[in-house]
Amino acid sequence: MRISAAQRAENENRIRAAMDRLLRGEIPPGGKCDIKTLAREAGVDRTAFYGTRPYAHLRVEFERRVQTLQDAGEIPDPREAQIARLKAENSKLRDRLAQSEQTIEELTDFRAQALAQLAAQHEEIVRLRESAAGASRVSRLPAPRTTVIGSCS
Repeated sequence: MRISAAQRAENENRIRAAMDRLLRGEIPPGGKCDIKTLAREAGVDRTAFYGTRPYAHLRVEFERRVQTLQDAGEIPDPREAQIARLKAENSKLRDRLAQSEQTIEELTDFRAQALAQLAAQHEEIVRLRESAAGASRVSRLPAPRTTVIGSCS
């Protein structure tokens, strides 16, 4: 079914208006910032945006404008923005978790080494005490004498 030039112009105006709304972030419930939602919002068959159909140039324009916004760091679809934010946050948390696990592993190794050193030192002290107690040639030194200085009688 052919449409008149006036109907085509009216459809293009509706498509451009819907395009502007979507790119401003006015996404309808259950929709996205995509061609399917654009067609539904403009009241046009989605297939009219593909191939050599009458509104293919508007699809190209829409995709270009979406890409320009994304390149500028703006995401018109709030859900897409939330997904991007959550992915970045998830990546950061995974990095922090990996760093924490590495730190825990290093501290566990350090603790094991410290306990092994303490055990070896304790064994050495016990051995030295036993060898000192068993040796009969060890004698105690007399206690030092205390002298009073400065008394003249």
